[in-house]
Amino acid sequence: MGACYPPQEFNVTSYGATTVAIITLEVFVGMSINAFIVCVLCIAWVKKKTLNSNEKILLLLGCSRFWYLCLTWIYRFLSMIYPNFLQVQTIRQLIRSLATFFNYSNLWVSACLCGFYCIKIANFRNSFFIYLKVKIDRMVPWLLLGSETVALAISIFIADLSETLQRNNITSTCQGNFWEVTIRKDIHLFSTFLLSGFVFAASFLVVIFAAVFLLFSLWRHKRTMQTSSMKDLSMDAHIRAMKSVLSFLVMYSINFVCLVLTIIYATKKENIMKLLLYIYLCAFPAVHSLILIFSNPKLEKALLKILSCERMCEFFIK
Repeated sequence: MGACYPPQEFNVTSYGATTVAIITLEVFVGMSINAFIVCVLCIAWVKKKTLNSNEKILLLLGCSRFWYLCLTWIYRFLSMIYPNFLQVQTIRQLIRSLATFFNYSNLWVSACLCGFYCIKIANFRNSFFIYLKVKIDRMVPWLLLGSETVALAISIFIADLSETLQRNNITSTCQGNFWEVTIRKDIHLFSTFLLSGFVFAASFLVVIFAAVFLLFSLWRHKRTMQTSSMKDLSMDAHIRAMKSVLSFLVMYSINFVCLVLTIIYATKKENIMKLLLYIYLCAFPAVHSLILIFSNPKLEKALLKILSCERMCEFFIK
């Protein structure tokens, strides 16, 4: 009996090997980019003894994405290469819970970042909006704390539903009435999908509203500048801001669609669609973080300094 266990443990399909290889490459790049953001901001924090609101959001976002990518890789690697290892309930539940928490943290902190940009850059005469603009720096720590609290609560609840569904799936063939077990499984599955979809939709709506308000404000400002003598000084900067926000919205739209599709294909077997979803969802934290680096002067300067040092080292080695 002992000789039969290793072949089951190391039974790797071509789909599993391809998935692990691609995700490993993407995760390594994404973790490196987000680790760079965290390191640069932590060094600046130590030197200045403080961080501005934008840097606080970027620091938490970088940490969330780093650990989300790390735990995603661990779970996919174990599920594809060592599936029997995940049969241990404690390990499976811990990895799932942490990965879900950091995924929701990534979504909510990203939404906070988009809302922060909107409030800081947009220009409306509404009294409530003016109040938000004045108080936003004091509100950011509380918004981040609230985002993490909500992400933790929802991840624990979804992890509990998933484990209940897993136990029902295991015991459905050996005990209880068939129809009763099936209905109970459907209720848990629907509850999990509904709550996950709500979290995805809520964060996506925040991004949409923030992006629309910001684009409308920039469009109005552009029209005002076209009739003034100052249009040559900052018109290009506003156009670049509009392009940045549009790319921001497009990436989040694709990410939202992929997240919804992961819910739809959660119960499906191995197929090319699930592989494509995994590829994009692992690429998104890296690509978006790279865009954030080049839109932040401090991070961009640090990255260019590192790249220039590497080029000099290569030159002297040659």
